[in-house]
Amino acid sequence: MGSICNKAVGVFFEYDTPRIVHIRSKKVGVINRLLQLIIIGYVIGYAIVYKKGYQENDAVQSAVTTKLKGVVYVNQSQYPDITTSVWDVAEYVVPPQENNAFFVITNLIETPKQTIGICIEDPKVLGSNCTTSSQCPAGKVLPAGNGLLTGECNTTAGLCFIRAWCPVENGAAKAPDPPALLGSKDFTVFIKNNIQFPKFKVKRRNLLDFFNDSMLASCRFNLNHPADQYCPIFILNDIVSLTGSSYKEMALLGGVIEIQIQWNCNLDLSVSECVPKYMFRRLDSSDYKISKGYNFRYAKYYKENDVEFRTLFKAYGIKFILSVTGEAGKFNFEPFMINVGSGLALLSIATVVCDIVVLYFLKARNLYKDKKYLQVVGDDAYKPIVTDRSPILAEEIRAPTYNDTPHSNTNNFTKYRSLDSD
Repeated sequence: MGSICNKAVGVFFEYDTPRIVHIRSKKVGVINRLLQLIIIGYVIGYAIVYKKGYQENDAVQSAVTTKLKGVVYVNQSQYPDITTSVWDVAEYVVPPQENNAFFVITNLIETPKQTIGICIEDPKVLGSNCTTSSQCPAGKVLPAGNGLLTGECNTTAGLCFIRAWCPVENGAAKAPDPPALLGSKDFTVFIKNNIQFPKFKVKRRNLLDFFNDSMLASCRFNLNHPADQYCPIFILNDIVSLTGSSYKEMALLGGVIEIQIQWNCNLDLSVSECVPKYMFRRLDSSDYKISKGYNFRYAKYYKENDVEFRTLFKAYGIKFILSVTGEAGKFNFEPFMINVGSGLALLSIATVVCDIVVLYFLKARNLYKDKKYLQVVGDDAYKPIVTDRSPILAEEIRAPTYNDTPHSNTNNFTKYRSLDSD
């Protein structure tokens, strides 16, 4: 216990200083220079040049609005259950405005002329079947039901009566194939995107400076055209095609598509070089086994002879989600110096690796260990309490005093040492 205490106290009165040992070795020299070149190449080539480590960055702030155009005609002889034959933007864009998104109806099931009354429940609803009225408790709403049970059973149909919007929607009805509003593939959407980088006081929009009224009226987005790749007017069929999907297949049951606008700008160049890049991907999958696509219900209300009616629509369609990402960079001395300083610190890795090679792998490792580590005891060094049981841990080299001979212990205090090795 006394030995441990002596060591603990002794550490407090010690100081370590690096000792430079100059080793002439082809093997170690090649390893050292190779590691230094790799580190310098990483710092300059990757961290500073490729990753632009000399720039200060700012994230994009954005606002997006959309405007759709197009009209589709529904052949009522082919789709007799659909009462509206002409669908314009006020009909097929539901709701009219969304934050960073828009929805286009591509197919639908219509239940016309519903009014509040008493009718039988949909047989597809679990618990709607009955043989006696006791199986239809009054006031109860069945899970996924369409209305409130009246307490009576229609024994002829074998279904409970409900108070609801009647007639109820046919739960067994399938979405029309081909899709009723397949003509929506030719609709266009005008996407207006305003962005800014507040740190650099730079504002941009996706309607670039070289566009004029006539160009904007005639252009359509084309990824492979030098000018039209920046056109903000898109054909819906082109958007779906760029995700690798078929518009007809997607229009049947609906789906979800992301339109991503990327603004990655180098403000060390001209601000006019800061332009958007459009990317498209489908977020859902056509491989899903159940609950495929995207649909919801909405209704249109009207009155006849003071009686309120509604037309219920189960709308299938494509949900387009708009996301804006990106950042801008501009030269700043502070991040540049931070990366340079980090690179200089990384150079010490080469020294650590070379020390490991020299001290543990080379044939002359014992010689190098002897020359690298030196213990010096000064005149005022802490003297541990020595007992008969205290082991001698190491032989120490005593610091010279004024009484020592001029040449004594000369080798012991040489801080810089040069060693030759093959």
